[in-house]
Amino acid sequence: MRAVVTRVKSASVTIAGETVGRIGKGFLVLLGVSTDDAEAQAVKVADRICGLRVFEDEAGKMNVNPADAGAELLIVSQFTLYADVKSRRPGFTRAARPETAVPLYEKVIAECRARGFRVETGEFGAEMLVESVNDGPVTILIDTAEL
Repeated sequence: MRAVVTRVKSASVTIAGETVGRIGKGFLVLLGVSTDDAEAQAVKVADRICGLRVFEDEAGKMNVNPADAGAELLIVSQFTLYADVKSRRPGFTRAARPETAVPLYEKVIAECRARGFRVETGEFGAEMLVESVNDGPVTILIDTAEL
């Protein structure tokens, strides 16, 4: 799995003119599932997202985890994180098909909620407008193949 985690002051996702997810301070997470992923990767990526110490402490250092910072999560599916760009037209053969990706996407959401986080989401496969007010900016790439 790959997750692009951006620390935000706020973020939202809109589908067909309706806001379906909105958070204040926290993480906007774009989540991609590959053909090689299983439940173990979902647990691993959720654990890493929920434990990233990238919020500032009283000394201004990135040292506070999202739970202690009172962060919320907006998790949006993003199959294009597995784009193959060897040619100018990206290929997506490494991105998991919906029958595999949806349960793993939902597993990540459930794992984050089980850790006490308020989690908002987009809608898997929908055409979404995602807005964010980036904080820092701080953006971290998590790839379970590297953990």
